[in-house]
Amino acid sequence: MRSATAFAAKATSFAGSRNAGKLVLKLAAVAALVSLSGCAWFSGKKDPNPPAPLVEFAQKLRVKTAWNVSVGKAGNFNFTPAYAAGSVFAAGADGSLVRINAQTGQTVWRVRNEIPLTAGVGTDGSTVVVVGEKGMIQAYDGAGKPTWKAQASSEVLSAPAVGEGLVVVRSIDNRVTAYDADSGARRWMVQRNVPSLTLRNAPGIVIGSQTAFVALPGGRLSALALNNGGPRWEVPVGDPRGTTELERISDVSGVPALGSRDICAVAYQGRIGCFDLLNGNVRWIKDFSSDVGVTLDDSNVYAADIGGVVTEFARDTGAVVWRNERLKNRQLSSPIATSRAVAVGDFEGYIHFLSREDGTFVARVSSDGSPIQAPPVNAGETVVFQTRSGSVVAIATE
Repeated sequence: MRSATAFAAKATSFAGSRNAGKLVLKLAAVAALVSLSGCAWFSGKKDPNPPAPLVEFAQKLRVKTAWNVSVGKAGNFNFTPAYAAGSVFAAGADGSLVRINAQTGQTVWRVRNEIPLTAGVGTDGSTVVVVGEKGMIQAYDGAGKPTWKAQASSEVLSAPAVGEGLVVVRSIDNRVTAYDADSGARRWMVQRNVPSLTLRNAPGIVIGSQTAFVALPGGRLSALALNNGGPRWEVPVGDPRGTTELERISDVSGVPALGSRDICAVAYQGRIGCFDLLNGNVRWIKDFSSDVGVTLDDSNVYAADIGGVVTEFARDTGAVVWRNERLKNRQLSSPIATSRAVAVGDFEGYIHFLSREDGTFVARVSSDGSPIQAPPVNAGETVVFQTRSGSVVAIATE
């Protein structure tokens, strides 16, 4: 179970300065409710949902750390590494931004922003974008030279999406804004309704097929035309229900997983499903709750639920292929399929490799001991994780 303090830190409300007191009360209420539901350290009671102990197993897959680069701590934010043009790009809260050769681990360049960062990295290999305090957007070229700045309407917590000549950003006031990737000029802006209480888990954006697919608070997945921001379709992934605002939080989590014909997404206290790329028609959908997102490969969809159960679904039908329940309450990252296994990080910095066939453990490796919460990325022959302490770690399988 996530702690009351951590959960409160992940919840936020946007309603303007006149409601600042209401925000504080809401966050206090979230912490109190979560505490009453089981995390009762202050009373000295034993946690009824302790992290599952690590089980021993015969290691069937050889894994090794290919390289490890320090980029800077994440602080209270969630920094996602990005892979493009043969490089891994990563950032830290102190303003650090680094480009790493994905094959060798050599630092190609490193820059320091003038202000602390809150989100990043978004890149297509040519344009590299991070976001700083108060919504300041900073773009660089592929050589690390600053190219333009822009000001978002409010704080930005999710990595910008870069592609097809645009940089698309969602700020916490639920405005989705597109900027020209070369000049930073604003191309369009779409304002969405803001739920009264949301997770602070930065729902993401992915670009493809001349469309920006935007994960939104309130459990919506929206497809916006890249040329003007016009809506192509919108579907409910989450289904807010319950009598309290806390019970009704149902935000889409992580970055939607984009395929050639479909797109898959998951919501906290909501559902997981895959949808037709062109019209949003439901291919399949199931009850599920996750705050870390979903990934896919050619045949399957992978997700870790809020309790730490990792599940593989058949991509075409949504049928459960396997579940691994041996990582309960270990506060997992989103899982990712590699060439030979499914990898997932946890709150102690361990990276677990599960069999693609039945979900059993086949390997395990440790990083720096700090939580892994950012979604991992495949980078050529390795899978890359970024820890909360700022280690960018590439793991190779043999």
